[in-house]
Amino acid sequence: MTAKFTSTALAALMVASAAPAFADEITFLCYQDGNECDVIGEMLPEFTAATGHTVNMETVAYDVIRDQLENQLQTDAAPDVARVTNLGGLNQYYLDLAPYVDRGTWEAAYGATLPWFRAPGAGDDGIYGWMTQLTVTGPYINVSLFEDAGVDMPEDGATWDDWATALAEVQAATGVTAGLAMDRTAHRMAGPAFSYGAKFFDDAGNPILVDEGFRDFAETFVGWHASGLMPAEGWPAGEGTQYRNAAPLFQSGEAVMHMSGSWMINSYSENITDFEWRAVPAPCGVGGCGAMPGGAAITAFKSTDAPEAAAAFIDFLASEENAARFASATRNITAHQGLQASGVDYGDASPAVAAALSVFAANAGKAAETTPQAYTFQGYAKNFVIYGVVPDYLTKAITGEMSLDDALAAIDADVAAQIAQ
Repeated sequence: MTAKFTSTALAALMVASAAPAFADEITFLCYQDGNECDVIGEMLPEFTAATGHTVNMETVAYDVIRDQLENQLQTDAAPDVARVTNLGGLNQYYLDLAPYVDRGTWEAAYGATLPWFRAPGAGDDGIYGWMTQLTVTGPYINVSLFEDAGVDMPEDGATWDDWATALAEVQAATGVTAGLAMDRTAHRMAGPAFSYGAKFFDDAGNPILVDEGFRDFAETFVGWHASGLMPAEGWPAGEGTQYRNAAPLFQSGEAVMHMSGSWMINSYSENITDFEWRAVPAPCGVGGCGAMPGGAAITAFKSTDAPEAAAAFIDFLASEENAARFASATRNITAHQGLQASGVDYGDASPAVAAALSVFAANAGKAAETTPQAYTFQGYAKNFVIYGVVPDYLTKAITGEMSLDDALAAIDADVAAQIAQ
C-alpha cells in the first residue's frame, strides 16, 4: 500500500531532516506572573522539531529569579537561559546573541528595547535578550461618570490640558473626590512629563531632569493639586519615597481617571462591576505622547556550553509568529514593534480587556517614536535614584513646604549628588 503524507507530516519530515546532526539540551529557568511559562512549554516541541535541540524548563517562583539567579550565575549551577526583570543589572553575564541571529530582523522588531540590556556607555551594540512582554503606563477612565456628566471624552491625540479640562468638568458635575488620581511614583509622572517636553537626559546621556519641559509639567502638576483636580489623599499624603497606589480610589468610583499602567487590566476586569471603565491613549503635548515602558525578558548567559542552541531558542520565541502567539495566549503587550503597529488578536479575551491591551500596545509604540527618552530612562542603570528623589521634593512643593523653584533645584542637586556616588 502506498504511504500517504499530509502536508503537516511532510513539513515536519522536512524540518526534521534540516535539524543539526549534533543537537544540544539547554536548561531554562522560568518564572510566570500568570501563564507565561505554560505557554512557552507548549511551544517547546515545535522548537525541538525545528532545530533538534531540547529545552529542560524549570518553572520557579519570582523570588528565585530575584534573589538567587545572580548567585547561580557566579557558579557552575547557572542555567543556560532564564526569564529575568533586572535587565541592565545582569549585563555582565549575558551571551551576545548577535553572532547567531539576523541583526537586521532583530533591530527592526525590537530596536527600542535592545538598549535596555546593554552595558552603560557607548560601544555596546550587543543583542542580549527578548522582551517577553511590555508593561506600559497610561490612563484609565470611568466611562460611566463621563456619561452621567454629559461630557465628551477627548479623542486620540488630545493633550493633557484637554483631558484636565474634561476631567474637571466631570468632577464638578458628579461631585466625585478626584478628576485625576495618579500613583505616587516618578515612574507614573514620567510619561506626562515627557509629553510636556521633559527630556530627562542630555545629548551625552547624562540625567538633567529639570529642563523647560520638566519645569512646565511640575508647575502644571502642582496646579492640579491646588485646584482640587488631584486628591489630597494621593501624592500630598505621602512622604519621602513612599509609594501610594491610586487604584482603590478609582475602583471605588471616586476618581474620573487613574494614571497607572497595563498591569491593572486584569484586576479592573475582574473587580470593577459598578461602572464601565476603559483604557485611553496616552495624552500628548509639545514633547510627544509619553508613556513609560517596562517588562520581563528571556536572556542567555555566557557560561552556557551550548550558545548556538540557547540563541536559537530565544530567536525562535522572538519570531513575529511566536511573539504574536505568546502575547495573545498570555494577554500581554508585545514588544515586537511590527505587531504593536498591526495589532495582536487576543482571541476570546473580553472586549474591554482586548481593547485595553491594544490601547497600551499603541501607547508603547507612540512612546518609542515620539518620546524615546522613555526607553532610555527604563534602561538607565541608576533610574532608581530619580524614582527616589522626584516624589519627595514634588510633594513638598505641592504641600507648600518648599517653593516650586526650590524643589526643582533640590531635585537636580540631589540627583546629581547620588549619581556621582
